[in-house]
Amino acid sequence: MAKILTIKKDNCPQNHPCPAVKVCPVGALSQNKFDAPTIDHSKCIKCGKCSSFCPKKALVLEV
Repeated sequence: MAKILTIKKDNCPQNHPCPAVKVCPVGALSQNKFDAPTIDHSKCIKCGKCSSFCPKKALVLEV
């Protein structure tokens, strides 16, 4: 079964630089100003590093 990374925007404070963007090993996450991060699903390798690192659990790797 394929995994997919999703963003729970209700959990994301969107008032600071997203710390999880920097831990993505393939650059699949980006952020415009202080908006919620966006995911480039064509780059995402579904490793789970960003979801583990997100302090608010806004990034979720779902099965």
